[in-house]
Amino acid sequence: MEIKLLITDFDGTLVNTFKANYHAYREAFDALGLSLSETQYRKCYGLRFDGFMDAMGIDDKETRKLIRAHKGDCYPDYFDMFEVNDALLGFIRMFRQSGGKTSVASTARGKNLTNALNHIGAIEDFDLILAGEDVVEGKPSPEIYNTVMARMGVNPDETLIFEDSEVGLRAAQASGAHYIKINL
Repeated sequence: MEIKLLITDFDGTLVNTFKANYHAYREAFDALGLSLSETQYRKCYGLRFDGFMDAMGIDDKETRKLIRAHKGDCYPDYFDMFEVNDALLGFIRMFRQSGGKTSVASTARGKNLTNALNHIGAIEDFDLILAGEDVVEGKPSPEIYNTVMARMGVNPDETLIFEDSEVGLRAAQASGAHYIKINL
């Protein structure tokens, strides 16, 4: 077996973004007169936006739209709270320099993901970046991982995925690729 492709999740795997995401969401909630505790957010961390809103009991489409927009606008203000997984990023960089293919596959919004990767100076370290809106089904569906492998022309047995969340690990396992659980 030869690994030809490394795929990493972003939030909680490549970068511990919990604090930055929480503070940006809390600001968005506060702007609408809603409250969000760290405990509430921790229970929802890793869910796609709609799953997070469902878990918070926010059904109104306009409220969801306003939260998403405000969070997206203020999120970069909290990027300095990121904790980069330097060991994993270094490994990915060495793998790519030796001719391997690399990708990020995240449920995050594309704009936020691109801005965050630029902030940590890692945008050029990946051949392909897929975000939540690039697939129909979120994790635990393996769709995002299957899509990366198809676009990169690599089979599951030639792929190694790095993940942190239970839904992400289920998606990695369902894709048929090799995977490693990351604990930041």
